[in-house]
Amino acid sequence: MNSNNKKQLPSWLPLIVGAFLVVQFAALGVWQVSRGLEKRATQQTFKEETIFTVWNDGMEIRSFQNLQASGRYDTEHQIVLDNIIINSRYGHYVLTPLEVADDEALLLVNRGWVEKGSGEFDVSRLALPVGDVTVRGRAGSLPKPGYKMGNAISADEPWPKHAVYPSSEEIAAALGRDIQPFVLLMDHNEEHGFLRYWVPSEFGPGQHFGYALQWFAMGAVLLGLLVWNYRKKRFNT
Repeated sequence: MNSNNKKQLPSWLPLIVGAFLVVQFAALGVWQVSRGLEKRATQQTFKEETIFTVWNDGMEIRSFQNLQASGRYDTEHQIVLDNIIINSRYGHYVLTPLEVADDEALLLVNRGWVEKGSGEFDVSRLALPVGDVTVRGRAGSLPKPGYKMGNAISADEPWPKHAVYPSSEEIAAALGRDIQPFVLLMDHNEEHGFLRYWVPSEFGPGQHFGYALQWFAMGAVLLGLLVWNYRKKRFNT
């Protein structure tokens, strides 16, 4: 078949596609700016907040907000998170459930980092006082892996259980109780904790703003090409 007889694409199609991409680039740039502003606000809160707010179940929580919670530690059901690397050294995070009330979800308290020894983990280090306690810290989350294989928590292993990057759902299933949607990162001044150095993500607002600039620049270049191509076609007709 003669190539001249093939149906050509509409002349307006590249313009429509290009305009769609410009809008997408702009939207991505706006999203990066918003994420950068969120990170900046988080870092500002982290640096300036000194008052610990008394936490109650159901209240709205900000990332790295200073909180104070009261209850009883569930010392019989602690979780040791394996493969936690700090300063190029392997170790563990220790998660201890705090029971605020019988009818409320458990609050997981991250008591800090313990370096991995040459032998088995010494469970005697997990000992805690019995009775009501008040613990202060920052609102955080569980560590997230880049990639995870298999079950995070063994159902057959006795307590305290070892886990590798478990999700909230997996921990709740192992405990047989609902858990709060955040983790309390124990303050470094609190007793009965380990190494604690909580900082916001190293992926700071500057990188988000840099990505936003790239998206806006790509959109501006593409828009300029579309305008130039449109004017060229009009001049030639």
